[in-house]
Amino acid sequence: MAYREAKTANAKIASPYPEAVGMTQSSALPLHVPMSQFPVESGELVVGGMRLGRLAARVGRTPFYAYDRSLLGRRVAELRTVLPGVVRLHYAVKANPMPALVGHMVGLVDGFDVASAGELKIVLDAGADPREISFAGPGKSRQELAQAVAAGILINIESFREVSELAEISQATGVAARVAVRVNPDFEFKSSGMRMGGGPKQFGVDSERVPELLAEIGRAGLGFEGFHLFTGSQNLKAETIVEAQCNSYDVALRLAEYAPSPVKSLNLFGGFGIPYFPGDQRLDLAPIRDNLSALAQRAAQEMPTAALIIELGRHLVGEAGIYVCRIVDRKISRGQVFLVTDGGLHHHLAVSGNFGQVVRKNYPAAIGNKMNAPTREVATIVGSLCTPLDLLAERMDMAVAEPGDLVVIFQSGAYGMTASPQAFLSHPPAIEVLV
Repeated sequence: MAYREAKTANAKIASPYPEAVGMTQSSALPLHVPMSQFPVESGELVVGGMRLGRLAARVGRTPFYAYDRSLLGRRVAELRTVLPGVVRLHYAVKANPMPALVGHMVGLVDGFDVASAGELKIVLDAGADPREISFAGPGKSRQELAQAVAAGILINIESFREVSELAEISQATGVAARVAVRVNPDFEFKSSGMRMGGGPKQFGVDSERVPELLAEIGRAGLGFEGFHLFTGSQNLKAETIVEAQCNSYDVALRLAEYAPSPVKSLNLFGGFGIPYFPGDQRLDLAPIRDNLSALAQRAAQEMPTAALIIELGRHLVGEAGIYVCRIVDRKISRGQVFLVTDGGLHHHLAVSGNFGQVVRKNYPAAIGNKMNAPTREVATIVGSLCTPLDLLAERMDMAVAEPGDLVVIFQSGAYGMTASPQAFLSHPPAIEVLV
């Protein structure tokens, strides 16, 4: 099913409510890509093999996030058919650190990237191999560095300060820190939803200073293993991902000449996006596959000891999750339908448009227990908070809904609950389930 925003007056929308008659939608506006990953039975969305109404009863209350195990496995399997066999697939835990989900991913991916000691604990508790865990972040505390050294994971160095502190920790504990260098390259990741490399950045070490840093690592006796280049995320253009990965490889190859030991790992980041908004198209993986195959062949000759790594977050988990809230009121204000729910931006900041969007756009949304309803209308879905920012869907074409019906926000498996201000206005937190 595809979903359309409705903001201009072209076509009538049938509605049984006299107050709402005359609402319109535009047939010219772009559609969301179909959310076909979830089946529909008897008009209800099915998640993890369970109809939405029954799942809501099992959870016990709304709002909640639900993540589908089968879709997580399907996405990893899809990538396995695309990535060359020598390329290792890592999960960026920041996208979704739910412990049960991370535990499930242990059996699917080759490794993990964490961004805090809290995430490290979750991954270690889940049984991940410490040798396949890396730690990135520009503000690692001394305590976090000590924990990382003790755990035996790979630390992505992002400053000269980290080198000196790791040297002291290694000497005090007798455990040599395993390190890679996070490089801030001299190019930017074009068309990226979030740019994290190129130009002045708080992330990594500027590429022109990396030779100096590598010399410091060598003098400190740290266990150098490789390079980490993470230049951006949420990109839907294969050609820009290919260009960035080629540039990243060339930067690493050039810097490898200054390394104190052969490169063992080269994290070329991922940046793979998913379609969120009207007009977005799914990422074409074929050019990326071909490019990674070519890079793997080059690496076999130019950096034969290096394992190539692709690190993905939202691309692995984003489409496997939904956010579900219940309609508590239906209001008509000057001809516009408002569906008021028990959810809101405190659970899902991104869907409100306040997590990186410059101009707010709608996520795909639906009335999850009325997926095949023939009577439709244009409605705006809002949350329970006392702020006009609490907007979940603005003037979207959807099934006519009543209090008690269930609103579903798709593409919610990444950067959902943990990226939201849960304590805002002191409403109850959302629940998370893996089904």
